Amino acid sequence: MLANHKGEIPFVVLILPFLLGISLGLCFSSAGYLMWVFVSTLLLSIVFIILNFNYAKFSLYKVRWIGGSLIAIILFLTGWLSVIRYNELNRPDHFSKTPAQYLVVKINNEPAVKNGLVRFTAVAEQQIINNKRINTSGTLLIAIKDTTANKLYYGDELLIPAKYNTIDPPFNPAEFNYKRYLANQNIYHQAFLYPKQYVVINHNAGNTVIAYSLRLRQHLIEKFKLHMRDTSAIAVASTLILGYKADLSNELLQAYSKTGTIHILSVSGGHVAVIFMLLNLVFGFLGRYRHGKVIKAMLIITLIWYYSLLTGFSPAVCRAAVMISLIIIGKTYSRYINMLNILALSAFLLLLYDPYFIADVGFQLSYLAVAGLLIFQPLVYKLATFKNKWADKLWGACSVSIAAQAITFPLSALYFHQFPVYFLVSNLFILIPAEFIICIGMAYLLLPEIPVVSAILGWVLEKSILIMNKVLVIIEHAPFASVGKIWLTATEYLLACTLIICLFYFLFDRKKWLIKVSLIIILLLGVSISAKRINALRSNSITFLNMRKHLGLIFKHGDQAIILSDINSADKNYQYSVQPYLDSCKITDTTIRNLKQNIRSAYFIKTNNLIQFQNKKVLLFNKDLQGKQLPKKLNVDYLYVTGNPHTSLNEINKNYAYTSLVIDGSNSNTLVDSLEHQAKNQHIIYRVIKRNNSFIVSSN
Repeated sequence: MLANHKGEIPFVVLILPFLLGISLGLCFSSAGYLMWVFVSTLLLSIVFIILNFNYAKFSLYKVRWIGGSLIAIILFLTGWLSVIRYNELNRPDHFSKTPAQYLVVKINNEPAVKNGLVRFTAVAEQQIINNKRINTSGTLLIAIKDTTANKLYYGDELLIPAKYNTIDPPFNPAEFNYKRYLANQNIYHQAFLYPKQYVVINHNAGNTVIAYSLRLRQHLIEKFKLHMRDTSAIAVASTLILGYKADLSNELLQAYSKTGTIHILSVSGGHVAVIFMLLNLVFGFLGRYRHGKVIKAMLIITLIWYYSLLTGFSPAVCRAAVMISLIIIGKTYSRYINMLNILALSAFLLLLYDPYFIADVGFQLSYLAVAGLLIFQPLVYKLATFKNKWADKLWGACSVSIAAQAITFPLSALYFHQFPVYFLVSNLFILIPAEFIICIGMAYLLLPEIPVVSAILGWVLEKSILIMNKVLVIIEHAPFASVGKIWLTATEYLLACTLIICLFYFLFDRKKWLIKVSLIIILLLGVSISAKRINALRSNSITFLNMRKHLGLIFKHGDQAIILSDINSADKNYQYSVQPYLDSCKITDTTIRNLKQNIRSAYFIKTNNLIQFQNKKVLLFNKDLQGKQLPKKLNVDYLYVTGNPHTSLNEINKNYAYTSLVIDGSNSNTLVDSLEHQAKNQHIIYRVIKRNNSFIVSSN
């Protein structure tokens, strides 16, 4: 039993309305709600206090639900209020509220160099308006294309032009929502800078402790490179031990993701637990002294939080640090500890500090996994018993993996759209090596440079990581290693969560109605998934993608698709903007062609620039067609202007009759504006796919 009474887990009960309030706040975070939410919270709090002072007078013991309801509503409103107040856009001095010539910004994270760009986030401290400095606030994302920017560091203050843009939303279906991802970090604007567009006006102006921590981490990463040669091994060691992920390759990330071991690369509770055990062993002697237990607790808590700082204060590490800190305090003063209550309390504290943590995938998966271990792992473990000690330990490890994977599966499928089939095997093979690597890596970093010893430790660390990576690659390429293209709707996600809870609850309390409910949920899930599949197989459509400066058209016929584009499937733009949509539509057979190629199939004919797909005709109007005169007008459904041809609608209309005009992002702003203006004047239906959403038309 996790609790004999709800009084043992008060924070589990209290955090539920608080979480609901934060979730609502993420949807309605405008400053317009601030006043009435604040007033409502204040009034209800006053009513609650008055009722508590007059508990006997009003005989409230007869209606005890009133107090509980008031607390729930107050916590709900408090959660909502915390999001509104935390949203930087609601601050009157936010830099976006007033036009300025320049901004003074301070780098507030570690700059990362990738693809020739230096990226970092910065806090706007001042605006310069007509040579006057005005204090301001707000965070923006900055990218600089300049090799000298590699020397920028945390705490540097820059003078930059006040030219910034809002973050673009996803323009294509199923595309990653980068705008929402940054908004959940309170970032709503970005700036792109080139050489001589910024000036460093101050160094080391940030928090001294954070600056020291980041420099120490860089020093430790350089120490890895002294006795390790393989770049992939150095990247894994830096990620696994120090939480530095910038050097990880996409191939490595894919191997860990497809085998269900990506959690190993996130510094989290398991890493903090290893640190705690090592520290507990080192400071064990303090327990023999009078105040030794208190001193030991203070030292361990301080060092654990310093390690959390060193790894970047990720939500998973913060959760583990808060939990272990509370457990240490409880054990030091001989207090009863309910782990589920401690888990809820740690979430409550972290969300009070930053309510946007709730939208972080790492935060969600971390808390779900730990909750699954606390609640469901004992139920799974009891399903089988072994007399052999080693068999029992093996089953215990399996039960941990099963419980964590089961409870996190719906969320993982919702975000990552795949399920690792061999997760049990890969986790069993990885957990022990990972702990060994963490211990060896810690020893290597903590010991001073000793020529022979350091070289041996570095060699062992490197070979251990390479062997672990090779095992994962073997598992990744095994037959049926993962089930992909899992795209759940919000309803299917909730049904999957309910099904898992019902099945595990049945293991605890063998009620027949739980099986009945589970079967009904399975039926509903089956109907929903089958309906989506049938609809996908029956539907035919044309999708005009927003590929920025590239051509992108998808002609979908059931589970087949012909893609017209000037990029191939290995291009990062294709992987980002095209592949997610294909996967979400369950398309299994794709053919990629460029504009020059002619195609003929049962449902698709392309001859030069003219396309016949089902009952729709599409003309690709580019520079090849500009200035040409046809003997008679050609009738098409969609005229697609691409490649920035020198033309006008008057010239186009001489040769073509069309229902809709489509203008893609490869055209210049001048041409787009001209065609748009002409289309409005001539009352032509048009669509501009430049900084606008793509669109889909049915062709059944």
